Amino acid sequence: MRITRKLVGVGVLALMTGCSTLSSLNPFSSKDKTNEPAKLEELKATMAVRTAWKLDIGKARGYQFSPALAGNTLVVASADGDIARVEALDGRAMWRIKTGSNLTAGVGTDGNVIVVGGAKGVLMAFDMDGKALWKSQLSSEILSSPAVGEGVVVARSIDNRIVGIDARTGETKWTVQRPSPPLTLRNAPGMVVHDRDVIVAQPAGKLTSFLLATGAPRWEVEVGVARGATELERVTDIGGAPVIFESDVCAVSYQGRVSCFDLASGSPRWNRDLSSEVGVAVDQRFVFAADDRGALHAFARDTGTSVWKNDKLAFRGLSTPLSYGRAVAVGDYQGYIHFLSREDGVFLARAALDGSAISGTPLVAGSNLIFQTQNGTVAAIAVE
Repeated sequence: MRITRKLVGVGVLALMTGCSTLSSLNPFSSKDKTNEPAKLEELKATMAVRTAWKLDIGKARGYQFSPALAGNTLVVASADGDIARVEALDGRAMWRIKTGSNLTAGVGTDGNVIVVGGAKGVLMAFDMDGKALWKSQLSSEILSSPAVGEGVVVARSIDNRIVGIDARTGETKWTVQRPSPPLTLRNAPGMVVHDRDVIVAQPAGKLTSFLLATGAPRWEVEVGVARGATELERVTDIGGAPVIFESDVCAVSYQGRVSCFDLASGSPRWNRDLSSEVGVAVDQRFVFAADDRGALHAFARDTGTSVWKNDKLAFRGLSTPLSYGRAVAVGDYQGYIHFLSREDGVFLARAALDGSAISGTPLVAGSNLIFQTQNGTVAAIAVE
């Protein structure tokens, strides 16, 4: 975990002057035996999973890079500045480029433009053939993947300044400066485009819907409510990206709650106490969330009632979960992907990648589940 006072390093809390951050990719310090990761029990698989294809895009170097879907293709990026577009079915490379700059966030795309966050707050855009289009300088470091829709690129810098940029020209259309608490997680709170709105996760547990055209806020809600006497106890930043499913938008916060809201109005549907640094998965019946102690929870999507909890992966630094078919999949800090039954949380299968943490948000591409690790492996896992 990293906290920003407006903590650098992995798994270490370090306060600095100004604003401060707290961050984690490793679930425990090597000197701390209190919360050692659970050992994996031998598993007799009852569901067949296999690696359909994989590629090496390059290391994430502590940042969170997530694959992005563009039609039948995927766009992936690395901290070393590589971007590649590949066929989602078989991983065949269409092209691969070097941006000439280190990257800190990505990928955002609407199928017309590809956008990534570069070093020192530089936002870079490319066309779907990998040709550079424009660069735009933001006010500070970019950790969240940009969002693209309606011809607008939305980017958020670590000082919680949100900008809307013309996707064609790179010109700034609007800027919104939102307040930040004294301490924030050094994570990548996500954004998601829906019709003419963009829903932005922010520090202090805020979830805000902005108009893409103007940046005007439509509604704002609290996913996490600050509690406690100290600044550290009151950190309630949203983990991962909000998820839209039908008429709901759901999210989870650190030291806060997992909540679902009405997408049109922001009216609360339900909330339950939970602490998480990663995002949620949502399907027709359930909302899945991995808490910061390594338990995976399933809640009824309509009421928020707890359906099951599996705590056999304690302190294994779980990723954002992913629902597919009869399973929910979740990665851990050693690059294992665990498949559990959607209905009761029983283990169904396990797959191993490259031994490094799965920290980005996985996605479904056709019949494949796509994961990206810190060491740079992008893998398509087929569920049979």
